[in-house]
Amino acid sequence: MTSGESNSTHLSALEIAEAQFPAQAGRVRQLFQTNETFRSMCEDLAAAAETLANVERLPDNVRETRRQEYAGLVDALVSEIGDALSQSKVVMLRRQGEAKPKPQ
Repeated sequence: MTSGESNSTHLSALEIAEAQFPAQAGRVRQLFQTNETFRSMCEDLAAAAETLANVERLPDNVRETRRQEYAGLVDALVSEIGDALSQSKVVMLRRQGEAKPKPQ
């Protein structure tokens, strides 16, 4: 794979994730660029969405099973990405005077 191919794959994954969460597109971009786990989830979503979009090309005897399988995978990944977006907004606050946790 050339670096151009890699970049286009990343862009596609980013665009798909942004399309799922348009109100949070800025946050999606930030996490995509800085968080490898988040980026991997987006890439998995892009791959699953692409497979789901092409399920009609599969043989009749497996088409519906694969459609259900990949639709479930897309739903699960969208939910997981949504959870990651929600968790990324959490800010841990300490009260003034609270001791910092001691390293173990």
